[in-house]
Amino acid sequence: QVQLVESGGGLVQPGGSLRLSCVASGFTFSNYAMSWYRQGPGKERDFVATVTTSGDRRSYADSVKGRFTISRDNAKNTVYLQMNSLKPEDTAVYSCTFFNNRQYWGQGTQVTVSS
Repeated sequence: QVQLVESGGGLVQPGGSLRLSCVASGFTFSNYAMSWYRQGPGKERDFVATVTTSGDRRSYADSVKGRFTISRDNAKNTVYLQMNSLKPEDTAVYSCTFFNNRQYWGQGTQVTVSS
């Protein structure tokens, strides 16, 4: 069955960096665009970034543009989110997702930005 497993979250100080990973299984990973979303405390789930099947095109939410980079390794069935210059407002549960007849989600990984 389809599985998306995120990792790499944690506690980081403002200005710090984290790299999130999402390992996929149960489907042909290279056939699907992949995205990251996040949900902060008491907030709606928001789009963060997306990458096309080959990784040649990416798009970002304005709030993370220039600080976050999404990438993928189709040989490893993995999508990444490199997060630099982190701010307290980046605190959220980050989840990877893709759409195939319906939206599939991982369980998420917690990112906390605090001094």
